[in-house]
Amino acid sequence: MRRDLGYRRHLIAPALATLLAATALHSASAAPAPAAARKPIPVSVAELDAFDAGKTTAKLPNGQTIAYIDAGRRDGPPLLLVHGFTDNARDWLMVAPYLQDYRLIIVDLRGHGASSKPECCYTRLDFAYDLKLLMDHLGIDKTDIAGHSLGSMVTQTYAEYWPERTRKVVLISSSGGPKPDASPAEVAKRTESFDYRTPIRKLKDPIDPDSPFMVAWWASPTPVDETFLSRQRKDAAAIPVNVWLAVMDQGLVGNDLQATLPMLVAPTLLVWGDKDELVSHERKETLRAALPKAKVKIYPDFGHNPMWEDPADLAREMKAFLKD
Repeated sequence: MRRDLGYRRHLIAPALATLLAATALHSASAAPAPAAARKPIPVSVAELDAFDAGKTTAKLPNGQTIAYIDAGRRDGPPLLLVHGFTDNARDWLMVAPYLQDYRLIIVDLRGHGASSKPECCYTRLDFAYDLKLLMDHLGIDKTDIAGHSLGSMVTQTYAEYWPERTRKVVLISSSGGPKPDASPAEVAKRTESFDYRTPIRKLKDPIDPDSPFMVAWWASPTPVDETFLSRQRKDAAAIPVNVWLAVMDQGLVGNDLQATLPMLVAPTLLVWGDKDELVSHERKETLRAALPKAKVKIYPDFGHNPMWEDPADLAREMKAFLKD
């Protein structure tokens, strides 16, 4: 059921304004400090609740119900924001206050947050098709789109299959997959800094949100507010294990990202932290090689979640790129 748009904007605005003040203070006072020395941006339970309460839902023609937030300037250029694996729209909570000149469409992907959690299907194209139908539902013909991690792969897919509906794309903590022509010696040397597949395959319902794996899953070299992370873990623990596995196996593992990258023709910004333990240097370099015209931003000492580590600067990079 769709709630009144004006009500939702009124509801979410105070939370974004409070966060804007907090993040601006953090950015001004902490920017010169090393990443590990920075203080986390404070996020209160009230701010989390207000942000989440801004969600509405759309029942799509394919049967999926997708939750989303419609915020920012109603007449601003549309910007679709897509979260990562086991997260939700709240991925963008700290960045959103800096992007209020845009009409922000911040989604919960299927299987996540308040959206449908079907038994299947969770390929990148399944996720991207949901977004295309949501844009149809909202009457948005063409949009900028930014995605983080899994969301960056979904963003890539959206831009590849609907180039006429895509203006520019921002891929944060993304991957081009393993080097396609790697030698046997290079393959033998591959190591994953953080093995997430093994512990995920061992998960059982109900998931403990404070287990060692769940804490490690959201670990960051730059401190992130524990109230925020606790809510992220709690919501991820509410995702059934079969959905964790389906998204991992269908949406992440075994994807031939290289095969479709030639279809990505939209102007692209690539963003990484150089301490990201989930995306190896090799996978970053394959994406850079496949998109030689892309702009690139590397954050020294940042991990997998730049939008929590320095949301103000990430927003500046995004706006500078999108307005060109």
